[in-house]
Amino acid sequence: MSINKIKITTEFIKLDALLKFSSMVGSGGEAKTLIQNGEVLVNGEVCTMRGKKIHPGDKVTLGDNEVEVE
Repeated sequence: MSINKIKITTEFIKLDALLKFSSMVGSGGEAKTLIQNGEVLVNGEVCTMRGKKIHPGDKVTLGDNEVEVE
C-alpha cells in the first residue's frame, strides 16, 4: 500500500474534494459513486458522506492507496 501525504492550508477539506485533489479519482462523479458504494475509508472506517470534513491527521483509503492529510 502506498501512503501519500497531502498538505492542506485550510482547516479541513471535504472528502470528495480530497479524492480529486490527491488524484485518487479522475472526477467528482467518480468520487461520489465510490463514496456512496462504501469503498472509501476514513481513519479505517467506511464513510458514505462525501461532504465529510477531513482534518490534518486523518487518513483516507481507497483500494491500495492511502492519503494522510497534513
